[in-house]
Amino acid sequence: MLAIGDELLSGRTKDKNIGVLAETLTACGIDLKEVRIVGDEPQMIADTLNTLRRSYDLVFTSGGIGPTHDDITADAVAAAFGLPISEHPQAVALLSAHYEQRGLEFTPARRRMTRTPQGASLIDNPVSVAPGFRIDNVFVMAGVPAIFQAMLQNVLPDLPAGQAISSVSIPCPFGEGDIGDPLAAIQSRHPAVSIGSYPSFQRERYSTELVLRSRDEAALAAAARDVEAMLAALAARS
Repeated sequence: MLAIGDELLSGRTKDKNIGVLAETLTACGIDLKEVRIVGDEPQMIADTLNTLRRSYDLVFTSGGIGPTHDDITADAVAAAFGLPISEHPQAVALLSAHYEQRGLEFTPARRRMTRTPQGASLIDNPVSVAPGFRIDNVFVMAGVPAIFQAMLQNVLPDLPAGQAISSVSIPCPFGEGDIGDPLAAIQSRHPAVSIGSYPSFQRERYSTELVLRSRDEAALAAAARDVEAMLAALAARS
């Protein structure tokens, strides 16, 4: 994912799209492997996008496709692909009808939202009409969370079907310092399972939630048994 906007880097806007994308892709069996955040700098956007789109099967961007001067994502995406940018006829028709229905002028600023790289297909926006677009393996979507989420739902049918990931959460009454070595040994014995430890501190005691994730149900069950056996052994010694 590439999240775009000076407001994200300054702290003025707290990103709400990364978590939504991560949850949605996980439910689809697709791994979100990397997220980068860049400001409103065309060359930085283009360079970062080129790195990501050549490294991963899919790239999702958020932000910078509105009507103002600092909405430069469409231009940066076109530059990344080395393509000309122009008004998309279908987008012009959609927005023209939308503003006419509302009794508003279809100003040059509003027309900016119809510009896409040559050959792009549109991503429907049921919230505010102005579309996102797809070019090759890159999905370009709005930064406003409600619009981003709506666009994301509309691109789901176009995504490859992944294999769902199963997970098991195991409460652990011990701190990470107590379980670190035996847990590492379990992880080495179960390479098909991702084991994460998430510590907390309550009432002057450390505890840890252990989360096991895998696409292999048998491997997941075997790793979970080993973790539970480890916890039982630690409890017997304490």
